[in-house]
Formats: sequence, C-alpha cells, structure tokens
Amino acid sequence: MNPAGLPCARELFAQWQRLRGDRTNPAQRPFSRSWEELLEAARIISATERSEAERDAKALEVNGWIQLKPVRYKPHLIDQVIIPLPAEARWQEAFGFSPPSDEEARQIREFAWEPELAFLRQAKINLPLAELCQLNQCLKERPPEIIPIKERSLQIFGDEKRLDMLLSSSLFRPDRLDFKKHLGCEMIGVPLAWKRGPAKAAGQPVIIIENAATWHSYCRWNAERAFFSAVVYGDGNRVVDGVRYLADLFDELHGPRQQPQRSRIVLWRHIVEIGIEVVPDDRHPQARHVQAQLVGLTGQRPQTVQKWDWPQNSSPKKASLCRTML
Repeated sequence: MNPAGLPCARELFAQWQRLRGDRTNPAQRPFSRSWEELLEAARIISATERSEAERDAKALEVNGWIQLKPVRYKPHLIDQVIIPLPAEARWQEAFGFSPPSDEEARQIREFAWEPELAFLRQAKINLPLAELCQLNQCLKERPPEIIPIKERSLQIFGDEKRLDMLLSSSLFRPDRLDFKKHLGCEMIGVPLAWKRGPAKAAGQPVIIIENAATWHSYCRWNAERAFFSAVVYGDGNRVVDGVRYLADLFDELHGPRQQPQRSRIVLWRHIVEIGIEVVPDDRHPQARHVQAQLVGLTGQRPQTVQKWDWPQNSSPKKASLCRTML
C-alpha cells in the first residue's frame, strides 16, 4: 500500500517532514504523534472519516509503516502513532523526498537558480534535481494569474497532488518560497452549502452550523421562525477554508453593507448546553485568515458573546453559547 494516498498518513508525514525533513544525522528516537491531535490536524472530523482513518492506520501497521500504541486499559482505542526509525527512509521514498545523490547535490549547488530559489545552493533539501528545476521554470515564467494550487501543481509537475505535499517541506519556510506570491496559486476550500431563509428574514443574520443533522433541523425551524436570512452548512472545521465563500453568499443576499444587521454572522458548532467556538481565537494559526475574511465582509473585528439574544419563546432547545460576528 502507498501511504501517500491516505489523509492521516499525509498529515503524519507532513509533521515528520517539518520536524526532521532536513536532518543530516540519524534520529535517535522514533517520531510519534497523538492520534487525536493527528486527526484534528488532518481535519478528519466526522464519524465516517474517523472510522476510515482508523482502518487505514491499522493497515499501515500491518504493512510495517507505523506502530500503534493503544490507550491504557482501552486497547481498542489508538493513543499514539509511531514511525519506526528503520521505516523513515521508506516514508521519504513513498512521498518523493529521498535525499539527492552526491552528483545531484553538486549540480544543485552550481545551477543558475532564479533569485527565489538561490537558497538551494546552501540549503539541505531532500528533493530531486528534476523537481527543483521544474519549480525554477515556473518562477522563470512568472505566472500572470492566481489559480488553484492543484491546477498549478499539474502544470509544474504533471501531478495535481505534488505541490500540496511539498508545502510541508523546508522549501516553503516563511523566509523562502510563498506559493501564492511566487507560484501564483492558492488553496481552494470546499464551498459552503446553504439554504436561504424565508423572504421576511431577508434582513436577519446568517448562521453557520457544522453538523449535518443540526443544519437540517435548523433549516426546518428557520422556515417557520424566519430568524436567519440563510442557514449555512459549515461541515466541521472546513468552515475555516470556506469562509471566503461568504462573500458570494452575501452577494446572493443583496450584499452585507446596505444594512448593518445583514453583516452579522453567527457560527454554531455543537447543539449542546455549552457550545464550542468554530472560529479560533488569536492564538490559533488560522485565526488571522478567518478574521481577515470576516473583517472584509463586515468591516469589523469578530467579537464573542456569551448568549445569543433569541426572540422570546423561539430559542432552539439546548442552545446556550455561540459566537457572533458583528
């Protein structure tokens, strides 16, 4: 089996690459990660996705790619995922990150790179010369427009997934390449599905819900109560990637700036007594991206409220905390 085709394995290797990808001396301890943190980082959220990831992990263990450490006293649950030291070279080969030969290393040092890749003459990059030259050619041609990253990857490498894999490498450290600025491409999130509210709710806020069953129930509830101009399905943490599509939604709702109330966005995560915020706080690495998108739509920075002010006798059951974008 090839781990490059498995979401949980791609995230595991990306984390390994960021930590150990440029090492020149052998590691002394095997690389390990918390299973739950790995799933969260890979945005594997739904029960179906988690079940598939667990099945993939067990298959990887059977084939010698990883070791799984169970939760204490709960052997049916995964606690840690470990890449054994002897398997590291195998992972590098599977993902195309094998160290260049001595001859290739010499050629890399002597090649006439574009200014953005000049650091390759001194850096230790575990990538073949041929791929580096393909990146160099793209930089030389100076792409005139921003396109999805998979399309740019197909143009450069003939493989729509290769550029995604390279993003975890030291090529894209903050002081080196920027895939949008230098390669003219951008990440495209999954579009947000949404249902328009009744006509009399046209001036009301928008609500985003992460659970499919809850979204379905709120759509029916809103059809009767007319409290939201639209009910959006955020599908877990994918709302972070899909927040850009709110601009299209506001266009459909005749724009957010004519009336302040139309600019309000409520993000709801779990239908429980104590809610969990979807939009991360300032400490989260994606917070600035989300906040920048929302500020562009509403003109103001997100604020947190402890309780949404539902109309009298109309609050959905078990609704207590949410986050409001003013």
